[in-house]
Amino acid sequence: MQPSSLLSLATAVPPYIVEQARAKEAARRAWGGKPALFDRLSGVFDNAGIATRHIVAPVEWCEQPHGWRDRNAVYLSAAQELFERAASEAIEKAGLQPDEIDGVVTVSTTGIATPSLEARVGPSLGLRPDVRRVPVFGLGCAGGVNGLAIAARLAAAEPGTSWLFVTVETCSISIRLDSDDPAAIVATALFGDGAAAAVLRSGAHCIGQITGSAEKLWPGTQRIMGWEVEDPGLAVVFDRAIPPFVEQNLAQTVDEMLDGLGRSRDDIDRYCCHPGGVKVIDAIETALELPQGELNVEREVLHDYGNMSAPTVLFVLQRLIERGLPKTVMLTAFGPGFTAAGLLLESA
Repeated sequence: MQPSSLLSLATAVPPYIVEQARAKEAARRAWGGKPALFDRLSGVFDNAGIATRHIVAPVEWCEQPHGWRDRNAVYLSAAQELFERAASEAIEKAGLQPDEIDGVVTVSTTGIATPSLEARVGPSLGLRPDVRRVPVFGLGCAGGVNGLAIAARLAAAEPGTSWLFVTVETCSISIRLDSDDPAAIVATALFGDGAAAAVLRSGAHCIGQITGSAEKLWPGTQRIMGWEVEDPGLAVVFDRAIPPFVEQNLAQTVDEMLDGLGRSRDDIDRYCCHPGGVKVIDAIETALELPQGELNVEREVLHDYGNMSAPTVLFVLQRLIERGLPKTVMLTAFGPGFTAAGLLLESA
């Protein structure tokens, strides 16, 4: 791909903050009729490396029963508000006005919006009526990297155009306290909500240049991660095999991606990884033979926000930018499929 410039990056979180101890207590009450199930898995709350999470509804809402209609209504309201806040800040940081945005890529997998989010938010945000729209669904945690890569390719394909990328996820509305699935308890211990936005343009003064991207899908791995569509709402699919799968397959995958981009691991000064959980972070460090603690910023973001799905890796990137972006950064994330996504960012 031709390089494109990352002009700005912004993030946003919802107003409700839940501390991990409170989340654990709420979950204990919810699974009170199944103490053996909860007690067997309750340690995940203590060992998740998470202190606080931001969620789009009060904890009391999460403890009550809700169907698709209620859950999606919360998604639409919260996702639009988060979209507008993150996008407005990204556009302002880029030194642009909303009517100077030529296209929008929206990534979201935790609710259904038809019309899509950017169509709903565009008029109040100030986007032009002829802005081009690319809504993307189903990428899950990989969406922060894959979505940014899509926007970068579109910006590079039409020099002079400015593209807005926004990813919004409200994972908490899918927390299912009625489920007997152990994955539901793990999700209750991990999930948070948030949004991130970026502006991209070719040949402009920038934070850095996006010079390449890649992805890999492993056949026969659909049950590792994803959503099940059930009557009360989405049900998370988490396989315990995720960390060992990452540890076993990441190094070869990264090498293949970099080889296709004409680079090698020796060229990478810093990896910027989606922190899906502490065991996944540990697996990444082991697989890529990184010093223990190398992914300290990833652990910080997980500690402060939990797993927000697609936006999370961009929260990590934001902190790297604030602290001084290394020369060559490779963004990585895993998502449903099972999929790996990679992107190269060269510091300006």
